Amino acid sequence: MRIKIGMGQLLVEGAEPGRNFDRARKMIADASVANCNLILLPETIDFGWTHPSGLKESKPIPGEFSEGFRQWAKEYNIYICVGLTENSGDQNFNTALLINPAGEIILKYRKINLLEVEFPFYGIGNQLKVVQTEFGNIGLNICSDNYSDALDLGRSLSRMGAQILLSPSSWTVDYSVTEKDDPYREKWKQPLMALSQFNGMAVISTTSVGYIVGGPYEGKKMIGRSLAVLGDEILAEGMINEFAGELKMIEFEVPASAGKGINTGKKLKKT
Repeated sequence: MRIKIGMGQLLVEGAEPGRNFDRARKMIADASVANCNLILLPETIDFGWTHPSGLKESKPIPGEFSEGFRQWAKEYNIYICVGLTENSGDQNFNTALLINPAGEIILKYRKINLLEVEFPFYGIGNQLKVVQTEFGNIGLNICSDNYSDALDLGRSLSRMGAQILLSPSSWTVDYSVTEKDDPYREKWKQPLMALSQFNGMAVISTTSVGYIVGGPYEGKKMIGRSLAVLGDEILAEGMINEFAGELKMIEFEVPASAGKGINTGKKLKKT
């Protein structure tokens, strides 16, 4: 069984949900035209990661923002995975959704491994789930859930039978980092490959691009280099530049599910 996924490396502007959603819709449409089965968009694309506007302006799920993506999934006949800021009563969550082509939210995940700077903005999630689709079993996590000290989260999804792990992200670096640097070798490539090598799960992580305006990381930037890995292989890498919004397509054979706690015994290899 093969799947074609569009990695939507999206320019995300702080406190500009309308503009961000317009760009997201265009990427969704382009992915549909390219016959992608699924598009993966970044983390908190409504207000941007840790932007203060999300504290008061976030929406519930289901709600106004998620409804737009449900409609686009139906309109363009595509699975959509997207990160949004979820309002839930007296707190917000950093949430990822998987929506099927019928417009149904079939999986909702709230980020668990929050950074300390996120505590004023988001509550901590408490559930891991895997959903069965015609393209195999899919699990969700978000960005720093894949830090090397939090790999048990992804490994648990693998043990639960996930064949594909989708991870909306918002990787940030200091303003001085340029495309000549490789800041993600230790921080992202090795952890994602470690997860993929554990039970042979495909791991796809798409990140935002753009400068961060507002919040604790103001002045830093998101420079792309989204990643898709399967076992020992890097399937795709996005461009690296704070303006490098792009839709990159990958197609691969969905790996079999090991599940049941089975470990392939593979060791992490340096990249």
